[in-house]
Amino acid sequence: MKIVIPGGSGQVGTILARAFRADGHEVVVLSRRPGVRPWRVVVWDGTSLGRWQREIDGCDVVINLAGSSVNCRYTAANREEILQSRVLSTRVVGQAISKAERQPRVWLQASTATIYAHRYDSPNDEHSGILGGNESDAPRSWRFSIEVARAWEYTLEEAMTAKTRKVALRSALILSPDRGGIFDTLLGLAQHRLGGNAADGRQFVSWIHYADFVAAVRWLIGHDEIEGIVNVAAPGPLPNSEFMRVLRQACGVPFGLPASKWMLEIGAVFMRTETELILKSRWVVPARLIEHGFKFKHPDWPNAARDLCHEWEVARDKTLTA
Repeated sequence: MKIVIPGGSGQVGTILARAFRADGHEVVVLSRRPGVRPWRVVVWDGTSLGRWQREIDGCDVVINLAGSSVNCRYTAANREEILQSRVLSTRVVGQAISKAERQPRVWLQASTATIYAHRYDSPNDEHSGILGGNESDAPRSWRFSIEVARAWEYTLEEAMTAKTRKVALRSALILSPDRGGIFDTLLGLAQHRLGGNAADGRQFVSWIHYADFVAAVRWLIGHDEIEGIVNVAAPGPLPNSEFMRVLRQACGVPFGLPASKWMLEIGAVFMRTETELILKSRWVVPARLIEHGFKFKHPDWPNAARDLCHEWEVARDKTLTA
């Protein structure tokens, strides 16, 4: 197959490109930044049609991951960049597909599990999950993420691609041993004895092992009967307190200092990020994947945490001996 990954120069795109290339597929990444990679990188601006759209015409799969990082302070300028980078790139990918003489078989579009409500009472699945934005116990500032996710998915929905199946990937935290990623950051906190509860630790953490994420993407490509919204998350979300306890156990750290809400707020200012990424309760389960027979290799966090810690240590040792 030929697989085109707009916005594929980040960590998630690299994980997918690496896996599909290992499978023997042709991989093309569309990026604003040209570079030398094991796969072809074609320059695009993420907003307008250009020579890059030739890569779409005749390809088999499009996986659009384009969008500016949300790991920043939500200033007016950053909010605009986060929103427009998602909406405009999704719109122009849809235009390229609609203009193609031979449209791709499937378009997998990044979305986010953050679209669901902050809640503790029940999990959110694709059938009965509650979308966020109106919670009485959530800061008004958290509505921005919901608005972005809704606009992102609406842009996918309105794209005129009658011959291309469309799937919106409402992904949870994708955890891999790669340097600079979410797991690497959490592990660093645990190893420095800072991996205790965040605030009261009640907020749910929804996550997925990177190997299961790749497997789910492969599986969705091959299942033509599935379109629309799909939650891409492990079936075992758990509260922050338990999530961090298991991580500490997996990496052999006996304790972790907790961080109160006010401490997190101060830390977020210095780290140029937002506490929503830590404090929002994301209780998300993958009903459609399970209903259609997808099998997780790492369905529970203790197993996944041990595996990720082992892979992280192997990668570190290779780096040290290189």
